[in-house]
Amino acid sequence: MHWLLAKLVNSAPMLRFHQLSLRRGSKLLFSNASFNIHPGQRIGVTGANGTGKSSLFALILDKVPVDSGDFQLPRDWIIAHLAQETPSDPRAAIEYVLDGDAELREVQKQLTKAERAGLGARVAELHTRLDNIDGYSARSRAAQLIHGLGFRPGEEELPVEQFSGGWRMRLNLARALMCRSDLLLLDEPTNHLDLDAVIWLEEWLKNYQGTLLLISHDRDFLDAVASHIAHIEQGSITLYTGNYSAFEVIRAERLANQQAAFSKQQREIAHIHSYVDRFRAKATKARQAQSRLKALQRMEIIAPAHVDSPFQFSFKAPEKNPHPLIRLELASAGYGDSVILNGLNITLSPGDRIGLLGPNGAGKSTLIKMLAGELNPLGGIRETARELKIGYFAQHQLDQLRPDQTPLQHLTRIDPKAREQELRNYVGGFGFPGELAERQVAPFSGGEKARLVLALLVYQRPNLLLLDEPTNHLDLEMRHSLSLALQDYEGAMVVVSHDRHLLRTTTDSLLLVNAGTVTEFNDDLDSYPRWLAERNREEEPANADPQLPHGAVSRKEQKRLDAERRRQLQPLRNRLRELEGDLDRLHRKQTALEQALADPELYDEANKGRLKELVVEKAENDQALAAVEEAWLEASEAMETA
Repeated sequence: MHWLLAKLVNSAPMLRFHQLSLRRGSKLLFSNASFNIHPGQRIGVTGANGTGKSSLFALILDKVPVDSGDFQLPRDWIIAHLAQETPSDPRAAIEYVLDGDAELREVQKQLTKAERAGLGARVAELHTRLDNIDGYSARSRAAQLIHGLGFRPGEEELPVEQFSGGWRMRLNLARALMCRSDLLLLDEPTNHLDLDAVIWLEEWLKNYQGTLLLISHDRDFLDAVASHIAHIEQGSITLYTGNYSAFEVIRAERLANQQAAFSKQQREIAHIHSYVDRFRAKATKARQAQSRLKALQRMEIIAPAHVDSPFQFSFKAPEKNPHPLIRLELASAGYGDSVILNGLNITLSPGDRIGLLGPNGAGKSTLIKMLAGELNPLGGIRETARELKIGYFAQHQLDQLRPDQTPLQHLTRIDPKAREQELRNYVGGFGFPGELAERQVAPFSGGEKARLVLALLVYQRPNLLLLDEPTNHLDLEMRHSLSLALQDYEGAMVVVSHDRHLLRTTTDSLLLVNAGTVTEFNDDLDSYPRWLAERNREEEPANADPQLPHGAVSRKEQKRLDAERRRQLQPLRNRLRELEGDLDRLHRKQTALEQALADPELYDEANKGRLKELVVEKAENDQALAAVEEAWLEASEAMETA
């Protein structure tokens, strides 16, 4: 990156937007926008779908004209952007990615010509130029990008045309990152990524030395990457300093003053408090408890920032909630003769709220499909309750919508006896008010189709929700509304998502899908990147003895060290379990004493002695509870430090 650092030091160019107005057809997207973006800044571009985020990128790329005003871009800046078209190319994936560096390819082309012509001086000159642009490491850098985005070793040599559309989009992203750019434009780069790839991309972008404009609906991703937020709403663009959380607080403070929104804010906050209370009653893991309560406290702070959200819906209580809902016993799953998961023992009961973690390709979607009944077990037992009613969301279900029908018609097919106005009110909560409820699905965007599939799923009152990447294509407001609705959902839920905010605020426990099996993930979600890094280091062959195949000694030594660490941590785990049991017992006793003290008859003169006993007993219990809570926090911190 030395070439770019020198460029930034020796000049002070910027992107200038002055009194800018932009239209799409006859629609005015925004007007009189004036702000500057300086070199090295990382701008998160946010706003509801259709407000002009992608059109702003098209303007920068000189694909659409300015309606009025002025836009200036430094002439010598190299721009890289994430192409939205999925290529069909017979070349190897790594060659396609290397094409992202246009200057590299031009130097290589000229070098080949000079070598064929026997021009020694020219060859030497081009080799110097190749060294100056880090050309000798280009192939290695391209391979690192490809593997970081989830491709397996060796797949970089496969033809691009062999990959599916989603994986081709990952190659488009790798190609954009390969470019040694001054300005990088990324439009929803996480849409086709799993959580592992999102975490990798997050780290890469934090180290990017150029100027970044990023459209994303993933708040955790924006928080980690963005230094500023450019928010588009009501026909204007406002540039805020700080990440997305800072922007939400500023916007919440402004909107909190709107009296008309006050009651709506209170309903949002009541939802959050209800969920906090329910979570406290169920929490059994110290670190997950701490992480979740922090997240929910933050949700209360930002609730006012979403008072004008167009999406309002909730899950009705399931008609029946049998126990258990579904049970897997020594089950195995896979495709044909290929077994991906084996020996699974999982029981889902009403109220279970589970997030699935695991490396790319480990089998998270396979497990969801087997739970949904779309994939029969290759062995073992899958037993379901008679009243089981599954609500299954997966990306392929968007294609099952009927393109010639409207949202109203889709809903009427589910409930033909319902009144039209009731159905209109319902789909309106999912962003299809008025005439939008009567438009055919065919021209709908991916986000609109995803909202409609969710609407149909919610309407059927399932008692088991299986959600496989439900937030793809959904904007921030819809994700926020979905998170609130899921908090109040009374059935069981299993979620796979690269949106960490959704996982953090809606799930109570985490399962790790890895190495052909499913185990409990005993840490919190914030610890998952560390687990992932440790796993990748274990699989990294660089430290292996070159005299031994595949680094067998290093892996064996690592396993020994891991076993020793687990042995050392076991007393702490035992202590935490003991304290959690004490907390549960003391909380139950506290509740019983409070109920007893709430009895009006207790305060009669005849019951004075009993009242005194209960008051003393409650004081002792409260003191014991405070001591155990303090010990629990100390043990939790010790566990985290270890």
